[in-house]
Amino acid sequence: MKSYRSVKKQLLKNKSVRAAYAALDAEFAVARMVIEQRERKGLTQAALARKVGTKQSAIARLESGSYNPTILFVSKVAKALDRRFSVSLS
Repeated sequence: MKSYRSVKKQLLKNKSVRAAYAALDAEFAVARMVIEQRERKGLTQAALARKVGTKQSAIARLESGSYNPTILFVSKVAKALDRRFSVSLS
């Protein structure tokens, strides 16, 4: 059985796969930050969802990195985590 890392390495050798993966960088970055902050606060997805006023499944979709959330939703999540949300074009 191959490991995730070896499969990922093999797949990223393909130019089109590598481009698609890079295009999702922002979504994965947001997902990583939310997961890190939620865990740092000791919250479950369900507990964070209650603080945001949404369902656990919405938090799960956000944390999957494959969901394109609105800025308003990410702002609400940030506020529930006692964090500030900002956007930068660099």
